[in-house]
Amino acid sequence: MNRDLEFEVTYKHAPEKVWRALTDPQAIAQWLMKNNFEPRQGHKFQFRVEPKPRGWAGIVDCEVLEVDPPRRLVYSWCGSGLDTTVAWTLEPVAEGTKVRLEHSGFRGMRGWMVSRMLGKGWSSKILTKNIPALLERWSGDGPVPDVPEAQCTTHK
Repeated sequence: MNRDLEFEVTYKHAPEKVWRALTDPQAIAQWLMKNNFEPRQGHKFQFRVEPKPRGWAGIVDCEVLEVDPPRRLVYSWCGSGLDTTVAWTLEPVAEGTKVRLEHSGFRGMRGWMVSRMLGKGWSSKILTKNIPALLERWSGDGPVPDVPEAQCTTHK
C-alpha cells in the first residue's frame, strides 16, 4: 500500500520570496516547526515540536537531498518510524509562483495512516493558511515577523 501526497498552490509572490520562506529557518519555524535547517545539500537537520501523545517524540530527522534555488528543494523526512521524502518545486507564473509539494514514500498501513494526518495538515493548514500568512507579513528580507495565531496556527 502506497499513498504519496501531491499538492499544488499558487502564491502571488515572486519565486525568490517564496524560496526564502521555504528555506529560512526562522520562516520555517513560523509556518511549520522549529528547526536547524540550512539550504545546503547533505545538511542534516531536525524539525522539533513538543512530544505528542501516542508515542511521537516530536522530532523529525531530515537531510537535504537537493537544492536548486529558487526552483527545487528536496529533503528526507524521517519520523514516526517512516522514511519519506518532501520535494518542493517552484515555477514562475503570471500570478506569482506555482508551488508543487510532493511528500512521498508512505508505505504499509502505518504509512497510510500517517499520510492521511500529514496530508490534511499540508492541504488545509500549512499550504493554504500558514505559508500565505507569512508571505503577506514578510518582505522576504530582514527579520521574519511573528505571524499572529489568529492568522497562522503553527506546530510550536
